[in-house]
Amino acid sequence: MKETGNLAHTIVGTPYYLSPELCEEKPYNHKSDIWSLGCVLYEMCTYHYPFEATNRMALMIKILKNKPKPISSPPYSKALSKMTEILLTKD
Repeated sequence: MKETGNLAHTIVGTPYYLSPELCEEKPYNHKSDIWSLGCVLYEMCTYHYPFEATNRMALMIKILKNKPKPISSPPYSKALSKMTEILLTKD
């Protein structure tokens, strides 16, 4: 991460963890980190990304317009499912 003044500039890793803010070309902030945490948790539980597409543009549209399928309970608790839902909230 390169810091210039008050703005951080990063190089994007996997596009599957792009936050809605980054899809809209808004500045990176702590919300993007929370979103990525939700993506990782979702993937650990389901063995799938929360949003999947065949190309980057389609993926960005899905991130902006869709909600991921809920994590199943069982085998996971309702609390874990709810926490993942909250981490992947777009508001």
